[in-house]
Amino acid sequence: MTPSSPRSSRYGITAIALHWILGLALVGIFSVGWYMTGLPFSPQRLKLYNWHKWAGVTILALSALRLVWRLTHRPPALPAAMQAAMPRWQHLAHHGTHHLMYALFFIVPLVGWAYSSAAGFPIVFLGLVPLPSFVPVSPELAEAIKPWHEITAYALAALVVLHVAAVVKHQFIDRDGLLSRMLPGRG
Repeated sequence: MTPSSPRSSRYGITAIALHWILGLALVGIFSVGWYMTGLPFSPQRLKLYNWHKWAGVTILALSALRLVWRLTHRPPALPAAMQAAMPRWQHLAHHGTHHLMYALFFIVPLVGWAYSSAAGFPIVFLGLVPLPSFVPVSPELAEAIKPWHEITAYALAALVVLHVAAVVKHQFIDRDGLLSRMLPGRG
């Protein structure tokens, strides 16, 4: 395949699958996290907290897989016309946003895991596999960690919204076909 062929500017199927699976998982976990915190103490709330923790562990694993894939598979270059038309600040925002999102893909679930451990609620993945607590049980530590899970989660949510807004801009204002690079199919 030549560098100028149309498919060379598209992501491969593995990168596309990891992108969309992780994106949908993030929307789901944000929604459950936001909803569950407003519920009164109940069996339903406890069930949602467990699902939230299981989803967090799954997102952590998917993020590790995605990072390994990204480090071993160079992303396709932007088409020359698109690259030339994009102002420098957009290139910088693109790279900065992606680096911050990758960092938060790890930080948010790890801080949540630390909070759960410190609060004395160890994670038993899918109700079957107990995961190690990597901080001691400490109500004081749990209270110190809790806001950081919320802050980092909201920061990640804001970056996801920014990412989607940029895609919408490229798709409907610039009409440069950027979205087709990350869609399955022949583009």
